Amino acid sequence: MFFKSKKPEEEAAGAAAAEPNAGAAEETAQPIGQVRRRLSVVSDNKLVDGIQDLDLADDGRRRASTVPGQVSEDLDSVIWAYNGVSKKGYAPYNNRKKNQDVYIAEKDPVTDSLYLCVMDGHGEVGDKVTAQLKKQIPGRLFAHPDWATDCNKALAEVIDEVETELNGRGSGIDTQFSGTTYTSCIVRNGKLYCANCGDSRVTLGSINSSDPTKLTAKNLTDDHKPDLPEEKKRIVAKGGRVFAVRYDDGIDGPPRVWLGHMDVPGLAMSRSLGDMVAHDAGVSSELEFSEFDITDDDKCLILASDGLWEFMSDQEVIDMAHGYDDCTTMVNELVQEANNRWMREEQVIDDTTVIVAMLGDYKKA
Repeated sequence: MFFKSKKPEEEAAGAAAAEPNAGAAEETAQPIGQVRRRLSVVSDNKLVDGIQDLDLADDGRRRASTVPGQVSEDLDSVIWAYNGVSKKGYAPYNNRKKNQDVYIAEKDPVTDSLYLCVMDGHGEVGDKVTAQLKKQIPGRLFAHPDWATDCNKALAEVIDEVETELNGRGSGIDTQFSGTTYTSCIVRNGKLYCANCGDSRVTLGSINSSDPTKLTAKNLTDDHKPDLPEEKKRIVAKGGRVFAVRYDDGIDGPPRVWLGHMDVPGLAMSRSLGDMVAHDAGVSSELEFSEFDITDDDKCLILASDGLWEFMSDQEVIDMAHGYDDCTTMVNELVQEANNRWMREEQVIDDTTVIVAMLGDYKKA
């Protein structure tokens, strides 16, 4: 198995990939240095991080169509304010990098629902994947015949439809080695309806029973990583393999998904939308659903891509968010802190997307 780096003059010498317990001999790889957390390795053996033509009008941020930080009194005061930001990352070996993340924050007045969503694109055309899905999903979801009575069913069917179209020839988007995570939360009638595919995440901050001045973090979705027992079982049953790239300094990268007969695509998650080659190796696009009743103790809801979660725990994020009483400051400070930690650890920065929603009487907490 061989890799090529995108910053050749800066790489340390040598890295090797190993598959534990597979009986395969280790192979010498070309250097890949600190690019350890990229999400996929593609067929031409390049680590891809959104190489597209530079859009000079793109400042690296994408905002939803709703007004950031707006008060949402029509949602029965369950969520009274929310805001989101998506910031382009940094890669010194790719000065034409584009932001592959998107977020959605859309209200449906007919059902008195708020639809929040984060997608983290990856691969050479990951930005086109997320842009297409952002354009298609909200309108189809709100128009679905089951949306008002069974939002989970409606969402599952809409995601299946848009992914099928995305992977079809008519989309004009090559999803062989490109795709996205999908994480959403629908707020309706005092409940949270969460759905997840990949490793973006939803986390809730609730009043600490021992200290009412603090919030306790609870992740509402589980990250889909290839080494989770049930995820790995499905991948292996489909003929895929799961192992991490081992580097010359003895540190392993994240577990990745590989075809049984070829060292591609190297996807660092077990579920995603798109990624047609990875799906041949057992990666799934099935959403995982969860539901939660909102209580008076629940104060802060956060959806984010792994640009936030990679170097910050759920509790650290909630503790930091609790230090601010407005959504705009919260999202900007969280993104900045995440960026700082990426630079300390990797000397690259992942695209980072964060949505913060304030629940109930947050300011009184």
